[in-house]
Amino acid sequence: MEKDRSRAKAAGYIAGMAALMYALPHFWWGLGIGLAFPGDFEEAPGEFWSVLIGYWGMGGFAVLGALFALAFAMRWGERLPRLLLLIPAWIASAGFTLWGFSYFVLQFQLAIGRVQSAPAFAVQDASPMAVWGYFWYGLFLVWGISLGAAALYTAKDRKKKSALPAVTG
Repeated sequence: MEKDRSRAKAAGYIAGMAALMYALPHFWWGLGIGLAFPGDFEEAPGEFWSVLIGYWGMGGFAVLGALFALAFAMRWGERLPRLLLLIPAWIASAGFTLWGFSYFVLQFQLAIGRVQSAPAFAVQDASPMAVWGYFWYGLFLVWGISLGAAALYTAKDRKKKSALPAVTG
């Protein structure tokens, strides 16, 4: 039981860190700093709503995702209803893992010449900054897999706890 709890805790921390690592650059991009932008930052849309949603909104969403992941690592997360914690975690885990994995499949397909970049993305895909895509989509893989592991170990831990006989005395 304690082993599952410690594994869920570690996975929750990893998922939270991946989420924060995704959030931070979005905030500095929102401030106009192009560091580590996967493409030409100068060509990215700069109108108000694009910046608000694309940078600040996505960064804020990722911070909320980090807080959610920490529910698996912190004691206060045990007070949340089991399904309210597990169902969103399974959905997010599947989505993030598939999103990250699909990028690597696409890059493999591009590398072996099976597919070609669309003309609108050919310059961006050929840019040296495109290598950052491996990092960003790797974060989605780490975030998704660790969130799924946290949910799995939490489900196992809570199931074992509910199976224990009540102590009376």
